[in-house]
Amino acid sequence: MSVHPRGDGVVCAFPNGCRLLRWELPQGEDPHRLELRSDEEALVTLSDVGLQLAVSFSEAGSLLATGGEDGHLRVFRWHTMETIVEEPDTKTSVKDLSFSSDERFLAVNRSSGPSRVWDLESAEAVANLPREAGEIFGFCRFLNKPDNSQILFVTAMQGDYGKIISWNTTTWTRIGSKKITREAISAFAVSPDG
Repeated sequence: MSVHPRGDGVVCAFPNGCRLLRWELPQGEDPHRLELRSDEEALVTLSDVGLQLAVSFSEAGSLLATGGEDGHLRVFRWHTMETIVEEPDTKTSVKDLSFSSDERFLAVNRSSGPSRVWDLESAEAVANLPREAGEIFGFCRFLNKPDNSQILFVTAMQGDYGKIISWNTTTWTRIGSKKITREAISAFAVSPDG
């Protein structure tokens, strides 16, 4: 699921597709109670697309990306649902995706193969981030540095080790790699201020 940053609702993935749930804050006796209602018309495009393993809004909320178990990647303008990128890939499911804070790039990790980075202005793939021997990519997140440059972090399993790999977002080259655990990395987040 992904919560819209400006409060338009939450997109939830279900086995057959996605739905937008809008919340209402009732007035009266219990102001802490939240009511959710399904907006059946908002996501008609995604109502029957199968299980989506990754769903994400961009930081400003103007883009929505979904990645399916069937390997289909979709990126839309919010809330018109105009398609920006559509890539069907029946060989590998989408595991994770992440927008850069300036909404220019989208990183996509799949169940196999390299991590792919899309330039959303041109709707073209600009980089395939290769794996080293034995790496299995997991999560991906962009980080804004204080000088407004960005780094892309990708988690990976390599043998018995979980590690975090960092990538330069200008040259798309690997700039660092650090083993952090002897267990699988099951969730990953990056603080907004780095």
